[in-house]
Amino acid sequence: GIAAGQKNNVAVQYHFGDRETLVREIIIYRAETSEEIRVGMLADLLAEGQQPEVADLVRVFIFPLAAHLDVSNHYLAFMSRYIIEHGGYTGLDRSVPSSPLTFNTLRSLLHRLLPDYPEAVLEERWLIMMTCAVHTLARYQVVMMSGQLSIPMDALLEDLVRFLTAGIMAPVEPVDAAGAVAGSV
Repeated sequence: GIAAGQKNNVAVQYHFGDRETLVREIIIYRAETSEEIRVGMLADLLAEGQQPEVADLVRVFIFPLAAHLDVSNHYLAFMSRYIIEHGGYTGLDRSVPSSPLTFNTLRSLLHRLLPDYPEAVLEERWLIMMTCAVHTLARYQVVMMSGQLSIPMDALLEDLVRFLTAGIMAPVEPVDAAGAVAGSV
């Protein structure tokens, strides 16, 4: 509305229809930037010719999101709220054309690196990692804007990569035929 010189929300509603469409379009617009960075990082990682580690895959997801840590950029807050309101990423699967390909490649590499982990466990852990990263980065942005950041952002990002990598690689409890964790009550 501001960019168009409009002082009311009617112009926004006219162009986007409803709040959901507006939020989705903002996410799509901002996601292009992080996806471009993510594709480049993934290409660089694969071009090295060495087998990537789980931390490398987590970094390829997180660092492009950190490109949105800017006072005028509200992408992380939008994503965080979208995830909460929709219980995940449903509806954003095809928002950026290369996004499904990149995410599928990252998940495929994860399965190759951790072949003894059940597929369902790795899928859930990857989703937890994505969600935690978005929410944490949105929180970092608020703290950063308040001037209360106690350590440099690059140190926070590397610590986040280590923390989420440990979560993905945590031991898996054996599950019995009924789907219950062995030894649980």
